[in-house]
Amino acid sequence: MTLPIPPEQVLFWAVAIAAGLVYVPYIVVAYGRVTSGFDPNAPRAIFDKLPAFAQRATWAHQNAFESVTLFAPAVILVLLAQAASPYTNAVVVTYLVARLAHSLFYIIGIAALRGLAWIASIACIASLYGTAITKIGLIGFTL
Repeated sequence: MTLPIPPEQVLFWAVAIAAGLVYVPYIVVAYGRVTSGFDPNAPRAIFDKLPAFAQRATWAHQNAFESVTLFAPAVILVLLAQAASPYTNAVVVTYLVARLAHSLFYIIGIAALRGLAWIASIACIASLYGTAITKIGLIGFTL
């Protein structure tokens, strides 16, 4: 995959976009809150009253936070190892698509596809860590 910007910039943008994707499910949560009689004096009390799609959106939102905390350090390690390349571009774009798909499948309740999207995103994260580790030569490292 060749993009018109340097691979390092793709990685920087990917982290920013991933952080934004964390909040995509929350738009659905906000809609669910408004339609369920949200009380601003007790904002967390509404979760049990949310419709099923909004509850799933809440869980997708929480899962997105968990994922981005693994993704961002992987990207940083790739940058520090100076391993940015068209390959890492493809991996981060795949990650972003997988995470968006994960949120959408979570919200609409398609568990099998949600699981596949989650596996794809975790595989991308593992690939980024592997790329960085290989580049700095930690494979075969012994104490």
